[in-house]
Amino acid sequence: MSQPPLPTDLGLSKLDSALLNILVKNGRASFAELARHLGISRAHARARVQALQASGVIELFAAVINPEKLGQVNSTFLDIVVTPAAIERVAQELADCPEVVSLYIMSDLRSLHVHALTESATSFESFVRRHVFNRPEIVSVDCKTLLTRVKNRRGGARL
Repeated sequence: MSQPPLPTDLGLSKLDSALLNILVKNGRASFAELARHLGISRAHARARVQALQASGVIELFAAVINPEKLGQVNSTFLDIVVTPAAIERVAQELADCPEVVSLYIMSDLRSLHVHALTESATSFESFVRRHVFNRPEIVSVDCKTLLTRVKNRRGGARL
């Protein structure tokens, strides 16, 4: 049995949007639960989830981890300006560090936006001494530590 195609011209259908909203809140929702909430059959719910996965709309199902429970209480954001010739290399080297939980190359093609998560200010200092300080390809760094989390992105790691 083939999957019903996702609408491509006008974006997602109302059903698919509603289904995604449920899965963002509870990625472990069963097909039966999805069907009950959406007023559709379990088979139809399964088909829509599989179609969303096949199309790449749903990339993966993941656990949302509370970093405080793991002792990772120091959340720091760095905006790093790098020489353009070195940006991809520096981005990959930083992305390979366990302290880095997200990293983006920004539209100016010379800035990296980095979120680092460490146990303490001391462990963060150790991270930057090893991976940021004394690198000639890093032009500047703007660093801010999180004081209070007011809202975090749903459907992804809180890290």
